[in-house]
Amino acid sequence: MEQITTEQVRPKPARPEVVIRIKNASVRFNMAGEKVDNLKEFFIKLMKRELRFKEFYALKDINLVIQKGESWALIGSNGAGKSTLLKMICGILTPHSGTVEVKGEIAPLIELGAGFDPNLTAKENIFINGAILGHTRKFMREQYDKIVEFAELQDFMELPIKNYSSGMRARLGFAVATVTEPDILIVDEVLAVGDAAFQKKCRERIRELLNRGTTLLFVSHAKGPVMELCEHAVWLDHGEIKKIGATKHVYWAYEQHLKELEKK
Repeated sequence: MEQITTEQVRPKPARPEVVIRIKNASVRFNMAGEKVDNLKEFFIKLMKRELRFKEFYALKDINLVIQKGESWALIGSNGAGKSTLLKMICGILTPHSGTVEVKGEIAPLIELGAGFDPNLTAKENIFINGAILGHTRKFMREQYDKIVEFAELQDFMELPIKNYSSGMRARLGFAVATVTEPDILIVDEVLAVGDAAFQKKCRERIRELLNRGTTLLFVSHAKGPVMELCEHAVWLDHGEIKKIGATKHVYWAYEQHLKELEKK
């Protein structure tokens, strides 16, 4: 009788779950090919079909597969396409060609103060922002104290958001976005504002979410947080992927590129 070993009966590891799959995706914008000084002139030329446009590709043939629980940094210079890629993943932008498949709930922190009404108080904006993220008013009432405590804004909740500093808005936005455990957390330069203590607090919260299976997409020009939080990285340059892989290798290549540019 054939002996069955432990190796033979050991269950095969579960296939990793893909939460973001991007295939040959490009984002194209039409830009006016000539200078138009005012809106009236623009519409006159448009109606007469005298306005010429030139195509600008913010992203070109992007291919990317991200699995559940992974942490990814998007690095590159300003205008490289990082924020455009995040907006495409969030569904804010539709690709001109190619496909984007996203599975799960997204908590986006793409633009500072996005979803906030500057004329309303911080307290009112918590419920509005929560509704935008798909939470019920009952749920937000239950989470309200936790949000305020994390943001450390107990004395400022009755102030209109327009009177908040950029750091205070970032605190509130981050606290609302991470009050639950989203499937995908997207952070775009939000941690670049505010004091060092709160930035550390946010990084600790992100690590907690990663440990519980949240997938992270992180944009920052600061090397420290990128290396601390992200296992993988994508280097974007003029809308194209220059390198993809382990963060330390991709960031090293990016830094060498910057050094070469400085020599020119």
